[in-house]
Amino acid sequence: MPAEARSISPVMSLVWITGASQGLGRATALDHADAGWQVVASARSSQRLGDLVAARPAIISHPLDVTDRAATHAAVAAIEAEYGPIDRAVLNAGTHQPMAVDAFDATVFDQLFALNVGGVVNCLAALVPRMVARRQGNIALVSSVAGYRGLPTAAAYGATKAALINMAESLAMDLKPFGVRVQLVNPGFIRTPLTDRNDFAMPALMEPDVAARRLRQGLDSGRFEVTFPKRFTWVLKALRLLPNAIYLPLIARSTRR
Repeated sequence: MPAEARSISPVMSLVWITGASQGLGRATALDHADAGWQVVASARSSQRLGDLVAARPAIISHPLDVTDRAATHAAVAAIEAEYGPIDRAVLNAGTHQPMAVDAFDATVFDQLFALNVGGVVNCLAALVPRMVARRQGNIALVSSVAGYRGLPTAAAYGATKAALINMAESLAMDLKPFGVRVQLVNPGFIRTPLTDRNDFAMPALMEPDVAARRLRQGLDSGRFEVTFPKRFTWVLKALRLLPNAIYLPLIARSTRR
């Protein structure tokens, strides 16, 4: 649908996307807008959100630091007061920082958990009571296949993503009786500013627009876990079944540079 043909309408489904200023979040905002959703995009960078709106003028920019709990509650209240109930929330804000064991730093854990986990919790705390009260809503937690099992230099990042996987599984059961659908998104490698920092080969690297389309289609399908690209993520799923005595030396050898 051309951008100029869209208008904000109460009959359109409203999606709120965090971490929407770049990478998968930006692509997801563009894809939902093109699919006819009314999109509210949040991120810390007002400038990057401005660039997003310039690409699709119907997207609504709402700058936000999700690590600020009070600001997150205020943002959700303001969005719903002005545009109506949030039908779908894609909680995507997060970051990655590899950490070599000879540079072990507790502050890396603090920073990654504050954003990757704490930011999601702040959003949930603002969203869940509202969705439960109206017995309707869809929440997607964007994790990563890095949360499936331990990986070298990912002690902090992988732990945050494993936490999100466990959280999504628990909430899916807890919220289903209230009409709220919780889904989990576990992408593989996507070409983003974060993966551009990687100095190793990334199997089955996806372009953001393709990943965003898979994400939306997966959420629309209603299945609990949305993962892509399948040829890569299903290999990692299979590796979860290996005993530690096989998995740990196998991954250590295969990732050694």
